Amino acid sequence: MAKTILELKNLKKSYGTETVLNGLSLTIREGELYGFVGANGAGKTTTIRIAAGLLAPDEGTVLVEGEDLWKARSKPKTSAAIMKKIGYVPDFFGVYENFRVSEYMEFFASCYGLSGLRARRRCEMLLDQTGLYDKAEYYASSLSRGMKQRLCLARALIHDPDLLILDEPASGLDPLTRSQYFEILKELKNQGKALLISSHILSELSGICSSAGMIDNGTMIVSGTMEEIFESVDISRPILIQVIGDPTGALAVLREDPNVESVMVDGEMLKIEYIGTRADEEMLLRMMVRGGVHVTGFMRQQGDLETAFLQLAGKKADGKVLIDYEMESDIAEGNYH
Repeated sequence: MAKTILELKNLKKSYGTETVLNGLSLTIREGELYGFVGANGAGKTTTIRIAAGLLAPDEGTVLVEGEDLWKARSKPKTSAAIMKKIGYVPDFFGVYENFRVSEYMEFFASCYGLSGLRARRRCEMLLDQTGLYDKAEYYASSLSRGMKQRLCLARALIHDPDLLILDEPASGLDPLTRSQYFEILKELKNQGKALLISSHILSELSGICSSAGMIDNGTMIVSGTMEEIFESVDISRPILIQVIGDPTGALAVLREDPNVESVMVDGEMLKIEYIGTRADEEMLLRMMVRGGVHVTGFMRQQGDLETAFLQLAGKKADGKVLIDYEMESDIAEGNYH
């Protein structure tokens, strides 16, 4: 099993008489991108700030690679060591407008003890990774919003943290820029980073997250891998099979499998409702190949995170929308919550 990077245990937080977090827990492992969703005011940002070491919980524990973050925060040496494991991208970010991009990066590199050739190489690598290499000598003030958000991401990675925490990182970006941003996050996940990302944009999270959780009124309603979440609400995720030529041979194999509930044929594409296990799916594919069927594609249709959470929590509770996500048209026009 992959190494546990972040563990939140029974977090509680109140502001005066208002309870914001009520016993929230979650676990994130290396190479995992965890989508953290919920309505405005549900407790997402409070959770994010506690996990990033910026806000102390009233009760509960934050473990970063097994070390207690908030116990370490009271000791300067241990605090610095544990905070170097965390990269944080806030929802409202700022850049030094009168700095060139390269100067901005090198300044933050110096804050983490990097200097000289080592710092320059690290900065150049991150600017290249975030698509800003050719903007190195531009002033930050000249960058677009999307470029500034990528610069903020590059800055958060300057010390090579194992854990990256992002609070609504793509808010306000147009669909194309947002897609490019999420591709960078997928690359970081594939490099073994653990990522905690809060967002309203459920359609995007479905495509990049390996696990997710939903919070409402400070309580985690559901948390787990994407597969576990989809299975818990019995969302239909048919198998899509692409063949070459006449699908008759494939249909013959499907008729013999008791796990096949229905089949739809569209030319060389077959869409089947299948109730078998992963092992059953593997055997079905083997039987098709053995039967001489030329299979070029065999995969489960991607689940819909928005539908899953709406089924789990209901669209409204006490008149409040639980998942107040941003529509594509709203983002493109800049009309976001």
